[in-house]
Amino acid sequence: MEYRGYDSAGFAVLAKNGAVKSQKAIGRVFNLEQKIGEQEKFPGNIGICHSRWATHGSVTEANAHPHHDCKKQIWLVHNGIIENYKELKDELAKIGHRFNSETDTEVLAHLIEEFKNKEPELSTEEMVRLALLSIRGTYGIAVIDSREPEKLIAARNFSPLLLGVGNKEYFVASDASAVLKHTPNVIYLDDGEMAVITTNEYKVYDLKRNIHKKELKKIEWSLEEAQKGGYPHFMFKEIFQEPEAIENSIRGRTRTEEGRVRMGGLDNVLEKLKKARRVLISSCGTAYLAGRVGEYMLEEYAGIPVEVDSASEFRYRKPVFKEGDIFLAISQSGETADTLASLREAKEKGVLTLGIVNVVGSTIARETDAGVYQHVGPEIGVASTKAFTSQVAILALLTVLLGRQRDMSLVMGQRILQELKKIPDLMRKIIEQNDEIKKLAKKYQKYENFLYLGRKYNLPVAFEGALKLKEISYVHSEGYGAGEMKHGPIAMIDENFPSVFIAPQDSVYEKMISNIEEIRARKGPIIAVATEGDTKISELADDVIYIPKTLEMLTPLLSVVPLQLFAYHFGVMRGHDVDKPRNLAKSVTVE
Repeated sequence: MEYRGYDSAGFAVLAKNGAVKSQKAIGRVFNLEQKIGEQEKFPGNIGICHSRWATHGSVTEANAHPHHDCKKQIWLVHNGIIENYKELKDELAKIGHRFNSETDTEVLAHLIEEFKNKEPELSTEEMVRLALLSIRGTYGIAVIDSREPEKLIAARNFSPLLLGVGNKEYFVASDASAVLKHTPNVIYLDDGEMAVITTNEYKVYDLKRNIHKKELKKIEWSLEEAQKGGYPHFMFKEIFQEPEAIENSIRGRTRTEEGRVRMGGLDNVLEKLKKARRVLISSCGTAYLAGRVGEYMLEEYAGIPVEVDSASEFRYRKPVFKEGDIFLAISQSGETADTLASLREAKEKGVLTLGIVNVVGSTIARETDAGVYQHVGPEIGVASTKAFTSQVAILALLTVLLGRQRDMSLVMGQRILQELKKIPDLMRKIIEQNDEIKKLAKKYQKYENFLYLGRKYNLPVAFEGALKLKEISYVHSEGYGAGEMKHGPIAMIDENFPSVFIAPQDSVYEKMISNIEEIRARKGPIIAVATEGDTKISELADDVIYIPKTLEMLTPLLSVVPLQLFAYHFGVMRGHDVDKPRNLAKSVTVE
């Protein structure tokens, strides 16, 4: 679970006699392992642990989880943000509570304690329930109480949480990968639900004390899929998995001879899709850029207007919904807080909601009216790679689906699907150039600024290439429209500011050549991603990475791969942990 937070870590273990022992360390989980050593110092039958991604308070041991109350009887870990923590903290301080951290989480431990102080006969789950009714915000929590040493309380609101059900043992986690070693059987908690877990059983309630019957689900991927498998980093492994990921994402969904697509998750809404007049795509980060590629596809080939929004802004700009609108949320984890919030805004307005997600049973998967799973297996590296190309491939399928419902011809549908099926093998040809791309990264590793430039389908790829470089190497890199570059960014260009052009031989190729000339005239180093056989561009660029030819709409699936590899090698050469970039987390479950 370290990929969800790794600036500090800690745990607390509760023994049957009510004794609680805890340890914390700043930095990676490895630091905590080093601190506790190999001796068995923490006997007990219930433990809670946490890897932190700082929101409230700096990175210190005091701010690391678990947090406790004044008497060190209530201990808890928490993902999310308590929005009204400041006023609660002030009130609790006035009546004698003393705080040891700067966090919002610690306030919850003291709030639970205060309910116990007022009514000592309350059970642990009841005082937790009352405390949760008093807070505003998001949470995924696990709580233990030394006075009830065989009970664990878990609760969720807007922050992912699941219960793993093993053989006479139970696990609470924010991601299935944490429990898979022990059991493939999980229960996903929904917002406003609380699980009470004892030695022999578990029960799930809502905050009004109503009991909820939950369906046990089986995780479909194996523990081995979540391991590195001999690769030096997860990111490197996941780039090499992209051909297989595309095959898995499109398998069984194409009807090439008919020029049609069938995605089972959309079967129940096909008539509504046929009547759709506009698609609203909302997502964050790399998924947002996949949506931008989808915008070009859907408008050009399906003939349907598309708007793509950053989910963090969507609901704050008062979006105008119309009859016939479709809302599409894209999220690898299916738990991205901003995307989930925009989804709920759309549902509130009565719009048909769809999802493209990778994690089966995730919140977005459960809350959308219909959707498509990516089926690419776990993506562990924080910098998304195979999930991005999978999302783009699924958007291509969606384009054919909607296009064939409208004016797309049989021949065009057939051609897109035929070319899409070739993409995995074309990707493998690019991956075979890994050593050459590594040499290129070494050549440019001393530069501190990069400009990534593209047009049309490859404009989002320019943004994605820049995003990959900055998030894993901490080097300034900026994605920009090649046509817009002369309206400002060109002022930065000199011999120490390389530009990366995504310039396949497509409908805007000649325009891109003109833009390359503009950079060349100002002595800026030029790296080009170009179509195999293009000798013209090799005369203009300092370095060229060649990709195979495909349909223009599918070029992002190929052009992004060398940029991912370039960023990976660049980050490694600069001495960074590319799987766990500083200040980032894989699944951002806070707004």
